[in-house]
Amino acid sequence: MQNTLAAQKLPPLILHPFADQSGPGKVVESSRASLMLQGLLPSGQQSPEDLERTLLEGRYQEIRMLFYVGKDILRWVGQCMEHVSRYPELQGSSFQPQSFAAYVVQNPPAEVAAKLKRWGVSNHKSIFSRALGLNVILADMPPQEMFSTDFLRHYHRYADQMFHCHLGQIPFADPEHLGFEFEIFASGEYSRMLEKGWAEQAEK
Repeated sequence: MQNTLAAQKLPPLILHPFADQSGPGKVVESSRASLMLQGLLPSGQQSPEDLERTLLEGRYQEIRMLFYVGKDILRWVGQCMEHVSRYPELQGSSFQPQSFAAYVVQNPPAEVAAKLKRWGVSNHKSIFSRALGLNVILADMPPQEMFSTDFLRHYHRYADQMFHCHLGQIPFADPEHLGFEFEIFASGEYSRMLEKGWAEQAEK
């Protein structure tokens, strides 16, 4: 029983800071530029070309932020695969990387979903699926000029399709129905928790 419970406790998902200081501001400016181009906000003295440039710069920042989120999730998926390989009772269960990718996107533990909401993440499914979808096609983050204008404007549609294509490659086991649990931490939060645990051990 103890071994089974240990097997069901997956490694924590740790998300690292992924934006530089200008990134979030450019995303906000991009959203405003999009509304201006649609005529939903006054554009003032900004030309359509300037608004288009602002829009695309913001889209690039969105892709960049999602790409690094996906890197962290892929690292966690690899840790989960290594974890389940250690337990004989889990062998033959058809676990694939897609098992844990689908789990974290579609049906994470309630505590994880609640924590994401406290962080202000209202739609983790779209964020995580697109983050993983981008990592299916990108080995590293290219400069903005390497992307076509069409891709920058509509990257979310391409990323959504890439994620679904990734899941559809092979059959895989669903960890949700096997009682698996995991926790999610920001990297700074996790580091502080480790330091506290080490300090407590040192006092014993």
